[in-house]
Amino acid sequence: MYDTIIIGAGMSGLAAGVRLAHFGRRVCILERHRAIGGLNSFYKQRGRTYDVGLHAITNFVPKGTRTGPLAKLFRQLRVAWEDWALAPQLGSAIIFPNAILQFSNSIEVLESEIRLRFPKQIDNFRRLIASLHDYGQFGQSGANRSTRKVIGEIISDPLLAEMILCPVLFYGGAREHDIEFDQFSILFRSIFLEGLARPLAGIQRILKMLASRFKEHGGELRLRAGVAKIAVKGDSVEKVILEDGSELEARNVLSSAGFAETMRLCNESQPDDQPDGRISIVESISVLNAPPRSLGYDRTIVFYNDSETFHYEKPEELIDLRSGTVCSPNNFAYPEPLDEGVMRITSLANYERWASLDKESYRQAKRDWYEKLVASAIRFVPDFRAAVIETDVFTPRTIHRFTGHAEGALYGAAQKRHDGTSHLKNLFICGNDQGLVGIVGAIISGISIANQHLLK
Repeated sequence: MYDTIIIGAGMSGLAAGVRLAHFGRRVCILERHRAIGGLNSFYKQRGRTYDVGLHAITNFVPKGTRTGPLAKLFRQLRVAWEDWALAPQLGSAIIFPNAILQFSNSIEVLESEIRLRFPKQIDNFRRLIASLHDYGQFGQSGANRSTRKVIGEIISDPLLAEMILCPVLFYGGAREHDIEFDQFSILFRSIFLEGLARPLAGIQRILKMLASRFKEHGGELRLRAGVAKIAVKGDSVEKVILEDGSELEARNVLSSAGFAETMRLCNESQPDDQPDGRISIVESISVLNAPPRSLGYDRTIVFYNDSETFHYEKPEELIDLRSGTVCSPNNFAYPEPLDEGVMRITSLANYERWASLDKESYRQAKRDWYEKLVASAIRFVPDFRAAVIETDVFTPRTIHRFTGHAEGALYGAAQKRHDGTSHLKNLFICGNDQGLVGIVGAIISGISIANQHLLK
């Protein structure tokens, strides 16, 4: 009998496991795949290691800072600052037609850009910042206010409003067109008021640290141990049945598999909670024979859009080429340069269209749309194609495979369950569907639900 079974060895599940095991709880983490990390993982191909999911870690603050999610994460997991070896961004930009806003890990840079390009809006922008909810209010207002409506009442220039929304939606928008203001507040703070950074060794460093810490505290991690069913008796989980037929019992179950996906394991039919569609993406990875800065690309991340209106929606085609992000892992303030140059391009994608392709058509589509995606992105960044020596692409099918999220939903369900509870008294939810996204958000989600419900 375990104290807690955790479904999924992603960031959220691992963090919850570390927290519980530290306090002597008998914990087992079940992971369907051979590797940990879920979407934020890594894989090897033709001798190279590729990160999946990681552009940058948000919520960056300098060493010694005692407030904010990153500081809380380090305290709760007993992690030293040096364990993550974070390098801050060099500087990023939001690029729309006829308007560019540069930003860094100092909000003064973005404010100065707005003062220069939208001089009549600087006071309004400061009003927007003052209106943001703090982290302690996340999910507690119950208002479910439209961010577009809130911004529209404060920022009177539509172009600036769209430019502010673009990075926030790309980094955490679970539904089309809009985001609730509670979640916007958290994401805006994490990107602009705190900042972006990246561990030198990529996502591997964080995953290995979490897994090692979990095992050191006596936690049990089972790979290739997919859950087939959550058996329910009365108002509680009775046991967890694995795909190999074995059965496990625990006083509590914590699932990071997604709310709808967890309910299906309980044989609970759920109405479609996403009438406005699910957000998924495609991402290309280009390995270069030169650092991007030598080719003229010196920014960390570029968020681009080719019209004055940002259309954040599931596209009709396989990929929406109108907007996207370009990120170079090279352009963080590392003490030593990376061995190879890398450019990553991300755009919105249609899961159903990718899922309908047969094996050969899927391979060909990845090749064809890689070329289209790069051609679209180089309208906003220097052309790096002559330096490409290796490529790879992952699609909504990849996301579905490694997360189990229906329709390859990058950020989970549109309707979040902020308190982490379910209809069963000993079944809880953490991760994207609890409401916190990104690497730091996912880890904080696991910690918070463990503290609130499982460490009483």
